[in-house]
Amino acid sequence: MNQPVNPEQIPVGVVGLGLMGCSITTCLLMSGHPVVAIAPLPLDMETAEPRIREHLAKAYQEGLFTKSPESYLEQLTITEDYGLLKGSKVVMECTLENVAIKKSVYEKIEAVVAADALITSNTSAIPISLLQREVRLPARFVGLHWSEPSHTTRFLEVICGDLTDIPTAEWLYELSHLWGKEPTLVRKDIRGFITNRLMYAMYREAFNLVENGYATVEDVDRACRNNAGYWMTLVGVFRWMDLTGVPAYHTVMKDLFPTLSNQTEVPKLIDDIVKAGGKGVLNAHGFYDYTPEEAKLWKETYEEFSYDIRRLALKYPADVVKKKLTKKNDETAS
Repeated sequence: MNQPVNPEQIPVGVVGLGLMGCSITTCLLMSGHPVVAIAPLPLDMETAEPRIREHLAKAYQEGLFTKSPESYLEQLTITEDYGLLKGSKVVMECTLENVAIKKSVYEKIEAVVAADALITSNTSAIPISLLQREVRLPARFVGLHWSEPSHTTRFLEVICGDLTDIPTAEWLYELSHLWGKEPTLVRKDIRGFITNRLMYAMYREAFNLVENGYATVEDVDRACRNNAGYWMTLVGVFRWMDLTGVPAYHTVMKDLFPTLSNQTEVPKLIDDIVKAGGKGVLNAHGFYDYTPEEAKLWKETYEEFSYDIRRLALKYPADVVKKKLTKKNDETAS
């Protein structure tokens, strides 16, 4: 495929307009793409536009763009008609984590899009190689793992399945930089990809500590916030070890690794909450007790935080030191 051009020349389709589908649509609109958004559920037709409109209004207020939110909405078509995806160069599936549902969606997409249109899935758990078996042209199928809220976070994983055409994935990787992302290209498929494998290892140990009485839920969260949460926006785990002394980690690993949880069952703590209908702040029932007002305020506070942390992250991009060195060398040369 050719190198990325102006996003305004690349029509994009989004299928699924739940929480993430709406924020992904917002991100694409902000980047300049014309977007056809398919609502597989009747409820999505009612809730999607107000949610996207709210995202754009907040992003405008926070200075993420200077054009009017209405000008972006003019580039959006929300519909139940898959036929309107016909001109899309990239189609993003954002439906439930269910292979049967996704397969039915892919059939509807492939029935209308051109043979050279890319199809992607915003799955966080299903291997891309498995989903590729459900499409007619697997070489054009790529995983796109977003993070919520998709229009403010810098995170994106571009994942190749076993049958993905690598140059196609590389083109999508380059294009995603125009979405305000600092993406990762996962060239070899593995369940959970990169970030979920790292995070779920931490989740498992967090449950182990709580369920065995070493700490409370609040204690674990506090430790995460004030240690990993303190440095992770600047560096990842390997740079952190470089900054703080590699040999010390080598020493600790020998004694600590054998004691970490290797449990393969879903922890009882989360199992009990889900079986009781808990969904977190969505219904004010999770690991913490919330009043409806507290749940609403936590959701609003997280949104506010996402803009603040974005501003900080933009100040310290992955190549921050290279840029400083270049500036220093330029100043020396002059």
